[in-house]
Amino acid sequence: MIRRDRRFPGEEDESGVRVTDRRRIYLDPEGGEQVNPEAEQPNLKPSYVEELEARTKAAEQQVLEVQSRFDQLRQQLQRETDETRQRLTRSANERAAADKANFIASLLPMMDDLERAIQATTNNASREAILEGIRGIATSFQSALSNAGVESIAAIGENFDPELHEAVDTIDAPVEMDGKVTNEYGRGFRIGDRLLRPARVQVGRGTTQIQNATEQ
Repeated sequence: MIRRDRRFPGEEDESGVRVTDRRRIYLDPEGGEQVNPEAEQPNLKPSYVEELEARTKAAEQQVLEVQSRFDQLRQQLQRETDETRQRLTRSANERAAADKANFIASLLPMMDDLERAIQATTNNASREAILEGIRGIATSFQSALSNAGVESIAAIGENFDPELHEAVDTIDAPVEMDGKVTNEYGRGFRIGDRLLRPARVQVGRGTTQIQNATEQ
């Protein structure tokens, strides 16, 4: 009768050869059943479950790739937006500085005219010559304002507009001048839709009409 030694998984025989037991369950020396940890576990998952798991992993990987690409595009867009904003701001500042320089340059001839007017006064020039010089300065200044887009506000004869006119005082006036500007103490100016300064005016009150109504 051939005697077969019973060995535990991974135990070496007398010749020093390591024996690997592929059985999942074996008997220990006391006759009890033991689970062999080295034995291959059977795959109990159906093939369609494995396929679904593989598809899920592939989809998750694709989502990660898309998210990574989205983050890259967002960062690139943010950089381009910041660069565009800086470029527009720089361009606007340069344009404002150029407009300011051009406006100041247009005022320099008036400085020359003022100096000539002062010199004429020192040299005892005639009143008419001095007055003509002052008129020329006013004309040059008005031209510089017009070139800058500044407009004067119409006042005398216009209906009083609190958005454009500042009423300094009132005066009794014929009924046709009731609520109209009868005098101007200071010209008003605006540039586009922006009011720079309201016109300081006098407003007529139609007291004649009130008196006539009272007498009747």
